[in-house]
Amino acid sequence: MLRAIGFLLFSLLPSLCLSQSCSFTATDMSFGPVDTLTGGPVNSTATISVSCTGDLLTQRRILICPGIGAGSGGASSAAARQMLNGTHTLNYQLYSDSGRSIVWGSNNWAYPAKPPAYAVNLNLLGFVNSSTTLYGTVLGSQGAAAPGPYLSAFATADTYFIYRYSADTTCDAPAGTLTGVSFNVNANVAPNCLVSVGNVDFGTRGVLSANVDATGSVTATCTAGTTYTISLGGGLANAAPTARKMSKAAETVTYGLYKDTNRSQPWGDATTPGSTVAGTGTGAAQVLTVYGRVPPQTTPTPGTYTDTVVVTLTY
Repeated sequence: MLRAIGFLLFSLLPSLCLSQSCSFTATDMSFGPVDTLTGGPVNSTATISVSCTGDLLTQRRILICPGIGAGSGGASSAAARQMLNGTHTLNYQLYSDSGRSIVWGSNNWAYPAKPPAYAVNLNLLGFVNSSTTLYGTVLGSQGAAAPGPYLSAFATADTYFIYRYSADTTCDAPAGTLTGVSFNVNANVAPNCLVSVGNVDFGTRGVLSANVDATGSVTATCTAGTTYTISLGGGLANAAPTARKMSKAAETVTYGLYKDTNRSQPWGDATTPGSTVAGTGTGAAQVLTVYGRVPPQTTPTPGTYTDTVVVTLTY
């Protein structure tokens, strides 16, 4: 029995003499569909996992300095990394805190942000498994970003991990064993358009013996490069573009809506070929003027005459 116990003790000793050894993995960060027209940021996360073994006779605490560089998309400034879609860019940033106020940086890049200090403690069996969250944000106000898939790839040269036994609490001057992982950051900007309108108000008029002109507006905001068409319906009477009807009970006032200041190009819908308006988005608001005209006609009884026209933007 004593010989058997001595053999077991001898078999356990090699596991207590190991220097620290750590391996790392990182999940991809996917922002999914990103609506750049709303102006707000879009958040996502990734997970960095670590598995370490070590020598309990030396120390239990392992300091890890995980540096993350600019990635294949580069960085436009200290405030923004970039994902790429060909020559198009989408700004985003990586952070070490859930409040997304501390940029996760690297000692190898040109900006002030440095790696966070991350420590793990070996358990009584000489190993530890742990993980930390990498926080990301696609920055807001990027309406000019073209639709399509965006990517920034982080190779092992971009994402390095330096670790060692240490009681230090910062990674200002990291030293130790160097390794790295790879992961991707991706997003997809979908084509999108927003539309708003300004009413056409012909004001207060007397006898309708001459043209009465007024203008309104249609504002289209579409992602850069997105083609669109805008059509104006026939109003409640479902009339032709130049024969729409404002009404008060059974009485009506005929009017037309046009694309040009001379009121020679009617603005209608697909039922009137060539009467819609086409454009290409820039990411900024594009204001299109609607030119209205009430032609001379028999004047109905006094009162307020109205119509409702449906504006349809197709992209």
